[in-house]
Amino acid sequence: MHESSLGKEVLRLALARANDEGAARVRAVRGWVAETEQLDPGAIAFHFAAHARGTKAEGARLDLVLLRVEAECRACRKTYRPEQHLLLCPRCGSTEATLLGPTGLGIDCMEVD
Repeated sequence: MHESSLGKEVLRLALARANDEGAARVRAVRGWVAETEQLDPGAIAFHFAAHARGTKAEGARLDLVLLRVEAECRACRKTYRPEQHLLLCPRCGSTEATLLGPTGLGIDCMEVD
């Protein structure tokens, strides 16, 4: 159900921005999801479309790409791609790491009429 609430929140933000800009219709929303979040972009888009029925975003596309996020081990300085939310260094086994990119979901742009 996490994807449903995210789809609804993206819709809320898109509609607010469309209203602020005086747009009559939202055509598309583009953004990203950090792969460390274990979210399904397709499921978020599905829920976005379902929640958009009857709004000025009905029929709009939600295009989300998976964003690769690497981590750097604080103990040995190895840069690696973490498995999900586990920041276990493959070289030394430390769990102390810094993510080198964003987490969560972000919206880059919208297409409106």
